[in-house]
Parts: sequence; C-alpha cells; structure tokens
Amino acid sequence: MNAAEKKAFVAAFLDIVWTRGDVSEVERFLAPRYTIRSDPGDPWDGRTLTREEFAERLTISRAPFPDQVFIVDEMIADEAGVAVAWRWEGTHLADLPGFPASGRKVKTSGLTFYSFEDGKLSGHRQQTDRLGVFQQLARS
Repeated sequence: MNAAEKKAFVAAFLDIVWTRGDVSEVERFLAPRYTIRSDPGDPWDGRTLTREEFAERLTISRAPFPDQVFIVDEMIADEAGVAVAWRWEGTHLADLPGFPASGRKVKTSGLTFYSFEDGKLSGHRQQTDRLGVFQQLARS
C-alpha cells in the first residue's frame, strides 16, 4: 500500500467506522489484533483488542455522542503508517460517568498515528484534549 492509499484507507476508516459508527465494517479496516499503544484517558489505553473488542469499544465510545463527526485537517503517510491531525464534534445526548446527557455541542481536536500490518490498521498512538471535553460538559 503506498502513501496515498494509506491516507485514503485511514480517511475511510474515520468516516465509516468512527463518524457513521458502522461496526459491521470493523473487519474491513482492522488487523485481527489492534493495539492502543498510547491514548491517555482512554479506558482501553495500553490494551490489545480483537476486532470484536474494538467493535464494543466503538459502540461504547460513540454512545454519548451518536452524531459525532471526525474532520481530517491533515495527513502524513510513510512506510510505518499515517499521522492524522483531526477535529471532532458531537452532541452530548447520552450519559457519561459523572455527566448526565446535556444536549451540549462539544468540540475537540487531536493527533493520531495509525500503524499498519498486512494492509490493515494494527494500532494507534493518540493525543487529544479529553480534559477540555469534560470542561465543556461541566459548564452550567
């Protein structure tokens, strides 16, 4: 897979799996084992997931913000993987621990590096402002 193909693959993954929430497409994009190498604040940080576990993570993660959207700002690809600068927004429509559904629009941004194995995503490292999300939810 060349750099352009990797970038298109990651863009499709973010759109189909994370924005649309299509769990039936997880197998299309993920290697059999997916490692969350570093994602501070993510309950799955440091774990290696099967596709089924990733699908469960997707469902749980999207539940409070079912209309969430990932917007890709920039991508850089090389033989090791794809780095993505992204923005995210969603409406808080279901409870999070400590935060009952508020109907608030919430936004954040982040950087994620996706690694590949045999043409599929095998893991990521990510930095994002989760504290900023919680601060937006805590506003009265």
